[in-house]
Amino acid sequence: MKVEVMATTVPGSKTSKLDFDKLGGHAAGICYMADTFQAILNEDVRETEKRIKRTQVTGHHSVYDHPTIMLYLDQVPKLLVMLLNNEKMYTTSEKSARYTKMAMSGLEKKLYYKWLDIFQQQITKVYGNFYNKAQIEKLAQENSRYLISVMTPTSLAYTVSYRQLNYIYGWIKQMISQDKSELANLLRPSLIKFAKELEKTGYIEPNLVTDNKNRSFSLFTQKLNRVEYFGDVYCTTYKGSLAQLAQAHRHRTLNYTITLLPKKEFYIPPIIADNKELVSEWLEDMNKVGDLYPQGLLVSINERGTYENFILKTKERLCTYAQLEICQQTHKTLLKYAQVLKQSNHVLVTDIEKYTKGARCTSGDYNCSNDCHFKAGKLLDRLI
Repeated sequence: MKVEVMATTVPGSKTSKLDFDKLGGHAAGICYMADTFQAILNEDVRETEKRIKRTQVTGHHSVYDHPTIMLYLDQVPKLLVMLLNNEKMYTTSEKSARYTKMAMSGLEKKLYYKWLDIFQQQITKVYGNFYNKAQIEKLAQENSRYLISVMTPTSLAYTVSYRQLNYIYGWIKQMISQDKSELANLLRPSLIKFAKELEKTGYIEPNLVTDNKNRSFSLFTQKLNRVEYFGDVYCTTYKGSLAQLAQAHRHRTLNYTITLLPKKEFYIPPIIADNKELVSEWLEDMNKVGDLYPQGLLVSINERGTYENFILKTKERLCTYAQLEICQQTHKTLLKYAQVLKQSNHVLVTDIEKYTKGARCTSGDYNCSNDCHFKAGKLLDRLI
């Protein structure tokens, strides 16, 4: 056996599109290789060029997934990032609105800091004996960011394959010209700018832009009333905030689509849910920024996947350190899943029961390296 490195990502370097085409052409030669890969590397360049043209024109584009491109996206709207993150082939490292203060102005900024103070007071009242000042501020930030527009700019590193980058470019052009939905209209000016920025990279190849399988961005949908099902695979629909959806995108083995609700509704953080005056004030302030599409805006989220990948989600989200909203929603889905399996006497019922005892650390199937020592977190009844 022998293992060789064919290509690497080198910080600060920029591989040419010509070399990416060449790498894909060489990889395509492996499929019908009569000799060795070294022979392909040493072949006449005209043979490689013919293979490049043939694979690009006929739609055999998978060979162009081998080369990857790491981009730094700066001042990109959060909603645009969510659109990208709903596609599966990527790696990202994004500035966190949970742990940092985002760029804000005007009413958004005023309301953000107003509620940052309120949340700090409420968290201190309930959990001041457990969390320190810095932790309380972080948790307050996590809740105040529900007021921030989903069009707020963010920054991230985004790594994607050469093929996928071209498909994304094609889907952007398609959405700009064809999609007249509310969220597409909201994004259109940003999509136009983003498409121009992608063109500047020099990696857009006309023969790779068209996906002959007629795919497009998968996040926005008008398909309502999907049948709920729980078995070896599952399908469920629930209301969740745009902020929760951004968290869910990390589970790339699961599929998510969203639909706007007929009437605007907003997430209410549990730490204030029992205080009628604060709830009323919260909803009043959320409505003030409602036209800005705040991250606390509730949407209809459809989630689909396999049983095994849902259990992997529970091992990430049923935890004190996870965002509370997605923790609670994952737990609700888990309990519903377990109930349906039990009613149908499904073979998986014994397996799923061990995950229903509380946080992931209670299942006996997860090794925690950072015990929170927080009873409310382990019992999944925390308010923050």
